[in-house]
Amino acid sequence: MTQVIDPAFSSQQAYKNRVIFDLLHGYISDEAVALQQAGLLSIDLTLPRAVILIEIEAFLSQNDDAKPSNRDQQRYYGSVINSIVKFFNLPDDTICADLGGGQFVVLKASDSKSLSPWTIQTGTTSDVLGASWTNLDALKRASKDLLTRLRQETETALNIGVGRYHPGILGLSRSYQDAQVALRLGRRFNGQNGVYCLDDLGIAAFACVADERTKVELALHLLSPLDNEPELINTLQVFFAQDCALSPTAKQLCIHRNTLTYRLEKITSLTGLDLRRFDEAVQVRLALLLKGLID
Repeated sequence: MTQVIDPAFSSQQAYKNRVIFDLLHGYISDEAVALQQAGLLSIDLTLPRAVILIEIEAFLSQNDDAKPSNRDQQRYYGSVINSIVKFFNLPDDTICADLGGGQFVVLKASDSKSLSPWTIQTGTTSDVLGASWTNLDALKRASKDLLTRLRQETETALNIGVGRYHPGILGLSRSYQDAQVALRLGRRFNGQNGVYCLDDLGIAAFACVADERTKVELALHLLSPLDNEPELINTLQVFFAQDCALSPTAKQLCIHRNTLTYRLEKITSLTGLDLRRFDEAVQVRLALLLKGLID
């Protein structure tokens, strides 16, 4: 069935796209202005939100001769936005915009209540709005489900980049930068039809992210399970100083080799990073070096 586009709706959506584009790209630098613009569009930017960046490959790879007309593109893009809003069920929680070039953005409410369908109960709560990694796992699970839905409906290759939550309305720009970098690196190193986030990119995140602050934050995040384990941090430092050799490390620490093995296995259990794997060991080593910059 052909979708009829209401000109008034189309004009409002175009204005909405422009406002969100400017906000994400840092062209709006005053929160009061951002709130005023959002008020004109009847959208709520006061909720804590993180960016989900969606890229539709079909519209990136077409040459000029193969591209559909502007009207067909508008109709198609409108259907994508409708699919996203319907997927999340709560339009007030989900602000969508077309950024152009086959990219769409979702400003998803990232508090625990809004992400409850994708939250795994662990018996503890981490809904601290000042923490940039808060509820990120739930946001990634939601994005993976969204990817599956959109692939079924668009029948084309898709990629999704997930940004962290950053406090304040202007923090959406940083969340967008996270999602952009994750999407670019994930697509480059892991291919199509994936959901990518900074903390899943391995060495690529440390090697290819230009922003030093982001790399330090990533390092602290990866090592955060060891925050209350100074003995394990010291074990890691000696382990790397001894070129990852077990016997010299155990000797330096004055412990039995089996005790060292137990500690290394505990580190893997807590961080999810296996020191027997080269890439993961390098991640831990780089994280320790970056952490050392601020200690």
